[in-house]
Amino acid sequence: MTTTPNADPPTKKQTQPKHTQPKQTEPKQPEQRNATNRHPRTSDSVAPTARHTRALSYARTTATAARVLRQLGHDPRTIALLLLIPCLMLFLLRYVFDGNPRVFDSIGASLLGIFPLITMFLVTSIATLRERTSGTLERLLSMPLGKGDLIAGYALAFGTLAIIQSALATGLAVWFLDLDVTGSPWLLLIVALFDALLGTALGLFVSAFASSEYQAVQFMPAVIFPQLLLCGLFTPRPEMHPALEAISNVLPMSYAVDGMNEVLLHSDMTATFVRDITVVAGCALLVLTLGAATLRRRTT
Repeated sequence: MTTTPNADPPTKKQTQPKHTQPKQTEPKQPEQRNATNRHPRTSDSVAPTARHTRALSYARTTATAARVLRQLGHDPRTIALLLLIPCLMLFLLRYVFDGNPRVFDSIGASLLGIFPLITMFLVTSIATLRERTSGTLERLLSMPLGKGDLIAGYALAFGTLAIIQSALATGLAVWFLDLDVTGSPWLLLIVALFDALLGTALGLFVSAFASSEYQAVQFMPAVIFPQLLLCGLFTPRPEMHPALEAISNVLPMSYAVDGMNEVLLHSDMTATFVRDITVVAGCALLVLTLGAATLRRRTT
């Protein structure tokens, strides 16, 4: 009989190509697919972020400032702290020295530069830290928003409030509390505005090193009080100990007080006044740059 060869099962040589051929081709296809897909993903995700964070954007900065102003508009207590407290302190100080108005004339102008700096420092540091602890800052920085855009937006928003605050305090001191100023009240307003911007910059910078609102308030004695004691408000700086005078020469609040005193004593804009406001403005810009460099997305 010749049926036996036809009934034999297929040999290994006939079945092996059917099993081995898929094993050789199947792993190659996913690898090629991953190799082609991995490349565009990294280039699309990294390149736009680097491109967006290279320079400041006017649109992103103004959008950030508008958001901050909207949030502050829903907090009337913060608005009252920013706008009314400096005016109230000047009003109380005027009538504390009611029997000796010359004392108010000598220190009232200096306080016009100190009060905005302190209030803006306090409010800015706490507001920035609150956004970090609530996760808002992390969500914002995950978008095409650079640190420079964020810091500039905060400076623009609080700078707008600083203009209103400085105008109210200066107008109250000069026209209602009879502060005797030899120079133009507009020069007082300029110095008060730069001082408020400096307080905003210091608040943004300090908030990067605090993990809670309580710690942000604790930075005030370390950052503000030494400048308050050494700025020349209580005694002229040349009469201090030489070491303290040298320290006061590098503190920005000292130049803010000197600029106010220049307006108090001189009718024209002097070279010393220009130097003082330039130092205050330069310190504010430097601290804003440091604040952008040290800004963290969240508090650890």
